Amino acid sequence: MTGMRDLTAGSIPGHFRRMAVPIAIGMVFTTLYNVVDSYFAGLISTDALAGLTISFTVFFMLITLGFGLNSALGALVGSAIGARQKQLARHVACQGLVYSGIVSAAMMGIGYLTAPLLVRVVSDTGNFRDLAIVYLNVLMLANPAFLVAFAANGILSAQGDAVSMQRAQIGAFLANIILNPVMIFGISGFFPALGFNGIALSTLVSQSGVMLYILWRVSCSELMQGCALSLFRPQMKTYREITALALPVASSMIIMLIGSFVVQVYLKGFGPDAIAAYGIGLRIEQLLLLPGFGLTLALLPIAAQNIGAGNFDRVREAFAFCCKAGLVLMFLAACLLWFAARPAMSIFTDDPDVVRIGASYLNVDGFILPVYLVLFAMNSLLQAMKRPMVTLWIGLYRQGFGIALFCALFVQVPGFGTWGVWFGIAASVLTGFILALILAMRIAEEEIGGLFRNRSAV
Repeated sequence: MTGMRDLTAGSIPGHFRRMAVPIAIGMVFTTLYNVVDSYFAGLISTDALAGLTISFTVFFMLITLGFGLNSALGALVGSAIGARQKQLARHVACQGLVYSGIVSAAMMGIGYLTAPLLVRVVSDTGNFRDLAIVYLNVLMLANPAFLVAFAANGILSAQGDAVSMQRAQIGAFLANIILNPVMIFGISGFFPALGFNGIALSTLVSQSGVMLYILWRVSCSELMQGCALSLFRPQMKTYREITALALPVASSMIIMLIGSFVVQVYLKGFGPDAIAAYGIGLRIEQLLLLPGFGLTLALLPIAAQNIGAGNFDRVREAFAFCCKAGLVLMFLAACLLWFAARPAMSIFTDDPDVVRIGASYLNVDGFILPVYLVLFAMNSLLQAMKRPMVTLWIGLYRQGFGIALFCALFVQVPGFGTWGVWFGIAASVLTGFILALILAMRIAEEEIGGLFRNRSAV
């Protein structure tokens, strides 16, 4: 049995260190997991690599609710634990597990009905489209593995456990290295070669293993000891609470995809080199943001437990520490981008035009990495305060209206070229940050007495 970590007492930096580091390491291995898939798809054919890219976008849309369930259960269970309402926390956890199973089955059915249509929307006619559709038919079976694992991990993180998912992600990465070649190329006389679909089957097997391991870790946790079967009986009231917190987060993830699509629409006029440069630049950016992701994701359970306990000064302390530590990390990352943008791009391509365009994106991006960090921290805090709709409106502005407006304005400036798109992205992020700060300060004053200090005590 693993005990619950009391995040309402002890060193705030210590809690961040014990949670943020495993989260960041786990995300590194998740990124490497996708790199392995891309590598083996490239060995098959260019069409297979293109089909994998399309499939990932479509499948990601169908599992976004998993991110919402992770956030919702982290906030609800964490708040109940902080309030010392263990029975309520156990009830929400049990309801969340059953709810994730029901929703994942529904999303799998929806996926089978809509995936071919979604693939056709984001692709042109060709062999790669046919490969993507068949690939998704296999991959759709992994939908429950992702959604249930996300939900179960929300329960673990609410108890201060970030190590279990890290171990699962490392294990999935190692399994994927072995399963991909075996299932793609087969073993003579033992296992048939499945070709491109072998990548999907490898994902199904490895992610099912992640789900089973995380569920086992949840069952071994102190919170779940002595659970009566009656706690798993569906209750619509709890389902509505989970849905109210999960849907805005899931919608924000979809809006993020829309924002990337909008950028690509503007880049399309500058040719394939610009789109390729943006794709590579995003990968580099995401790698540099991983430590920041770890910090801001750790903030959610720390803040949730302390909000439940009424320790609002510790909530402010946790938010301030997250921002300060994150800003230092992002400043170092920004310096790296400013001086090493071209060498970083050259790792992924030897095309001089792609390197030049991608380096210009990373040069601009370096200025807004610290802004991203504080934005993510405010999103985590808002989710911990059970106000995810606010994060949805911020995302809708930043990834939708703002990015479309500012890209249109800057692209029209003569001579800006692709720089106009990069400036448009930066402007939408900066104005989105101002909007988020205003809303977060107002809501924090209502919920915890203030974002930076206890204004009610002044």
